[in-house]
Amino acid sequence: MGAFDEDTAVRPVGEGRWAARIDAAWNIGDNPNGGYLVAVVLRALQSLAPHPDPVSVTTHFLRPGTGGEDAMVEGELVRTGRSVTTVRGRLHQEGSQRIEVLAAFADLDAGSPVDAALTIPAPPMPPPEECLTRSGAEQGVELPILGRLETLIHPEQVLGGQAGRAEISGWIRFADGQAPDPLAAVLCCDAFPPSLFGLLGVIGWVPTIELTVHVRRRPAPGWLLGRFTTRDVRQGRMVEDGALWDEQGALVAQSRQLGLLLTR
Repeated sequence: MGAFDEDTAVRPVGEGRWAARIDAAWNIGDNPNGGYLVAVVLRALQSLAPHPDPVSVTTHFLRPGTGGEDAMVEGELVRTGRSVTTVRGRLHQEGSQRIEVLAAFADLDAGSPVDAALTIPAPPMPPPEECLTRSGAEQGVELPILGRLETLIHPEQVLGGQAGRAEISGWIRFADGQAPDPLAAVLCCDAFPPSLFGLLGVIGWVPTIELTVHVRRRPAPGWLLGRFTTRDVRQGRMVEDGALWDEQGALVAQSRQLGLLLTR
């Protein structure tokens, strides 16, 4: 069992209720990474669904989580079908709800007679050994999460504003060597620096308002390649589109999130 499995573990404490511990090792600044909080909820919801894999996950972030504190997860079954199960979950800390999750579970290994050879190819990317470590000092925020996730940024995007456009791309994997799984794909869609870093430079923490992730395939072991872009900013809110590919070039996940640009 890797650190990700341990840090997202939940314990049943009643019907539709689980206890968890939110580990501060996943913090960005003073707050736990949002994708990590979602993974904790999904870990609990897995036990409600007869299908094994989250394939669509939409999360609304109501308040920041707190690292190093206990949490309570509540979940319920919405509907079970032949190929898809829909579940809903909430994470509470210190008497306040922090996130709301609606997820569809299915089986990523199940075949279909209507599958077509239509997908999104991986973008050109220098190999990991030519990319550079994500920097908290460069981003303007402390990054304890780098002890859990090894994140390497494209060498032409690693400095603030260097890309000249709202894009961030690079490689990511668990620091302890644990192989990625569908829950890890959800986490990693929210674990890169904000794409506006490539255009605006130091912007600190960009809290997520809403995040949707579609998991498309079970990832192969090894690195995940991520590319995230923003094409619309309005009234201090950004819409970011992203995708992950595994080391074999297969599309693993697609994401879209609405983020808030805080006034520094």
